[in-house]
Amino acid sequence: MNPQPSQRHWISRFNPVGFARLAHRTLPLRLRWALLVPVGFLAVGSVGYPLIEGDHWSSFDGFYMAAITITTIGYCETHTLSLAGRAFTVLIAFGGIFSIGFLATETVRAIVTGEIQGLLGKHRMEEDLAQLSGHRIVCGCGRMGKIVCEDLDRAGAPFVVIDTATPSGPWPYRHGLRIEGNATEDDVLRQAGTERASALITAVGSDADNLYITLSARLMNPKLTIVSRAEEAEAEAKLRRVGANHVISPYLAGGHRAVQAVLRPTALHFLEMTTRPEFQDTQIEEIRVLEGSALANRSFKAARLVQDYGIIIVGYQRPTGDLLYAPHGDTVMEPGGVLIALGRRLQLDVLEKLARSSEAK
Repeated sequence: MNPQPSQRHWISRFNPVGFARLAHRTLPLRLRWALLVPVGFLAVGSVGYPLIEGDHWSSFDGFYMAAITITTIGYCETHTLSLAGRAFTVLIAFGGIFSIGFLATETVRAIVTGEIQGLLGKHRMEEDLAQLSGHRIVCGCGRMGKIVCEDLDRAGAPFVVIDTATPSGPWPYRHGLRIEGNATEDDVLRQAGTERASALITAVGSDADNLYITLSARLMNPKLTIVSRAEEAEAEAKLRRVGANHVISPYLAGGHRAVQAVLRPTALHFLEMTTRPEFQDTQIEEIRVLEGSALANRSFKAARLVQDYGIIIVGYQRPTGDLLYAPHGDTVMEPGGVLIALGRRLQLDVLEKLARSSEAK
């Protein structure tokens, strides 16, 4: 019995390589091995029946006979079997029953233990990671790393967390993805999309690890903004030499903040309010002026940002890097310049649209 043309067409379209890749990515290892057992019996039947019964049996006849035997459907013999063929069928039947039972047991175990769900989640995460661009990467999710993740999540900024520890409980960040691995490994940094990221924050507890991560990330992406944590004072100079744009010492920053809380408590409270995303009344934001926008090549006086929008421009950074405090009205906003603006969240959103688009009020 030869397969009909429609059957041959279906067989030709079957892609075993694609099926194997899908199974490898979505099925646990034990379940993949369990799936190979009945597949092996089908392969043995496809080859064994033609060898035992002769040329009038095709490979598809052997496959069909093995399939109906393993699944205990039975039907009838495709062709009349010899004594050797019937003995071979008995072996296929007992082996098939065992393999199907083993496969069913492993399937239930994988579902109950959550292995399949975990692999499917990992597959979806890999697809989401491949689509990310201009995101932030946080290396280390300890005490400092969690604070960074919380602030990024509140700001609605997409980010990727790299940490070696397995988190307990559900993932708490709506805008964050997580990779379990060591950020000092280049493959893990590439998986997080370092080449496409806009910034990387390394908050690992070891200065040596932070130094290595900074160096690796800088080599992967020369335009990446890197903020690195430093435990020891001597590490700051080394981190800057290997490519860190900013170096943060938690103890130094904490000490300065404690002093400001004593000497200038009101000023400290105001600064905290303007830099925390949960305070909507007053915030400080930096906004880049793009080429062709409504603000490009216009003076602050002509833009009337204070009069029309109630926005206070605290500072302005020219494209050359020069920083102006409280720029005067004749200062021209050049494309590529950065505005440091103070105002309500809704007002700042309007300013950001003006700095990005060509539509003026």
